Amino acid sequence: MKKLAVLMGLALLLLWNGCGNSAPTNNITTSTSGYWEATLFGGTGQTSLMDFVVQFSVTDTTGQPNQPLSITGFSFFNAGQCFTPGEDQQLVSGTATLTTASTGDVTGTLNLSIAAPNGTQLAFTNTSLTGTSNGTTTTTGTLSGGVVVGNWTLTPGTGVTGCSTPANPTFIMCQGAATCTAP
Repeated sequence: MKKLAVLMGLALLLLWNGCGNSAPTNNITTSTSGYWEATLFGGTGQTSLMDFVVQFSVTDTTGQPNQPLSITGFSFFNAGQCFTPGEDQQLVSGTATLTTASTGDVTGTLNLSIAAPNGTQLAFTNTSLTGTSNGTTTTTGTLSGGVVVGNWTLTPGTGVTGCSTPANPTFIMCQGAATCTAP
C-alpha cells in the first residue's frame, strides 16, 4: 500500500510540474503585404519633410523574431535636402516580428532603415506594431488595421546640412491609409 501511495504521489507531482511550467504555444501565422504610409513628427526645417510610402510583404511564422521584409516599392513624398531629390531608389531594408494571439490580436515590432548613396540614414527603432489577423491554427491570416509607432533617427551623410535627429522624434505608419490612430 505504501508503494502505491508513493507512486501516486510521484505521478501527481510529475503531472503538476508538467502542466504548470509549460507556456501555451501560438501556432497562428500572419502575413501582410501592400502599402504603408509613414508620417514623421518632431522634425524642423528639412527633417520635417521626410514622410514616405513603402510597399512590402512579410510572413511571420508563429512569432519568429525579425523576419526580413520583402520591399517592392518606396517613395518619399518630399525628402527635402536630407535625401537627394529624385533618388527614390534608396537602399531600404527592414524586419518584422508579428505575434498573433488566439483572439486575432497582432502585436510585434517593425524596424526599417533607409540609406542614401551619400551616407544619409533614416532608421526606425523601438517600434510597436498592432493590428488584427483572421488566421487560425490551420490557415495563414492577413494583417489588417496595421499601425506602427515608435522613434526615428537621422544620420546625415557627406555634404548634407540642416538634417539631424530632433529631440523626441516619433512617427506613425499606417497600413494602406494616409492616416490612422495610434493605439
